[in-house]
Amino acid sequence: MLMTHLSTCQCHQASLNIMSVSSRMVRVVFLHPDLGIGGAERLVVDAAVALRSRGCSVQIWTAHHDPTHCFSETLDPDLNVVCVGDWLPTSVFGYLHALCAYLRMIYVALYVVFLSGVEYDVVFCDQVSVCIPVLRLSRQRKKVLFYCHFPDQLLTQRGSALKKLYRAPIDRLEELTTGMADMVLVNSCFTAVVFRETFRSLDGVQTDVLYPSLNTHSFDSPPEEQLEQGLGGLIPEGVSCLFLSLNRYERKKSLGLALEGLSSLKTRLATGDQAGIHLVVAGGYDGRVAENVQHYAELKELAARLGLEDSVTFLRSPSDSQKVALLRGSACVLYTPSREHFGIVPVEAMYCCCPVIAVRSGGPLESVGDGETGFLCEPTAEAFSLAMEKLFRDPQLRRDMGQAGRRRVQEKFSLEAFSNQLHGYILRLTQ
Repeated sequence: MLMTHLSTCQCHQASLNIMSVSSRMVRVVFLHPDLGIGGAERLVVDAAVALRSRGCSVQIWTAHHDPTHCFSETLDPDLNVVCVGDWLPTSVFGYLHALCAYLRMIYVALYVVFLSGVEYDVVFCDQVSVCIPVLRLSRQRKKVLFYCHFPDQLLTQRGSALKKLYRAPIDRLEELTTGMADMVLVNSCFTAVVFRETFRSLDGVQTDVLYPSLNTHSFDSPPEEQLEQGLGGLIPEGVSCLFLSLNRYERKKSLGLALEGLSSLKTRLATGDQAGIHLVVAGGYDGRVAENVQHYAELKELAARLGLEDSVTFLRSPSDSQKVALLRGSACVLYTPSREHFGIVPVEAMYCCCPVIAVRSGGPLESVGDGETGFLCEPTAEAFSLAMEKLFRDPQLRRDMGQAGRRRVQEKFSLEAFSNQLHGYILRLTQ
């Protein structure tokens, strides 16, 4: 009886604490390395907008923010974005990218703690965990929420002994500093498993799954208006079936698979049908990033070798209106990365009633309904082309999968559900 009474009192006190915190404005600072265009940046912006809609005071601090290469929400004067430390190098003669990213984030964290004068209750950081011990230097300890998109050490190759030697202390530091967060969230069940397998010393750290959401506002303007504004001049006349690849120009995204799939599909179609299919390869492109520049050229060369010059349009850093118009106007999205941590593109596509053909691994296993909202395939040109052919030959199947995809997003990945869950985590940290 006594234990039951104590437990009841403790629960009541916790409820009072949450009510007390929620009755005042919670101040949240986001720390993010580079506020460009990508899945991680999309989540950070959505998280900031979501918390602001719940009455939180929000600021985003970053080492780089280019108004010409960013999500439109970051240009809203009501969303405070502060950029410091952009004068620090992003590499040393094309090398040491990870070390430079760490130094830039340490500088941002030091600036927030000692120079900014900003008052805050919770820090939301992602991608680079090395800033967490710096945040602990604050005179009054603040709570830190770390969002793990994927362990950084798994996103790089170690082709030489020198690279392994260079990465060893960085990898160890990532693991140690990640464990210093007060709360760790991951973007999928797949990432949660990889987190456990990678960070063996963090067995005692609880990881909760917070799926990225979709801020549907930019997708909900009249379709005719989006198509008119977004696709003007992009697609050749006479195209009856448009395929879309939407991802950053990075080699790990396997964009060449979309080109190879299209080439394989054309070999099985009659000449008249071949003329009606077209592929748009669109994605984030930053001229400062050598890989973006190199891979764009590599894909153009691959298209030429496959004889696809007239069947493929390459688009760098599409505008929001262009992206939405492409999603609405495409027969399906080809999502080619393997072992992708989550991937917001399939969710965006499904909301726009566009089926998805994705690799059968990683996040798409949780976002795409195989045979319901699209197809999950092995990462081969043959497998992708067979799925593409099904959608090409059956317009009704495209419509049915499109409608099922939109329902799936509304049920599982709504901004409201994301906002409620994230706000609950923030309140838990501040009670």
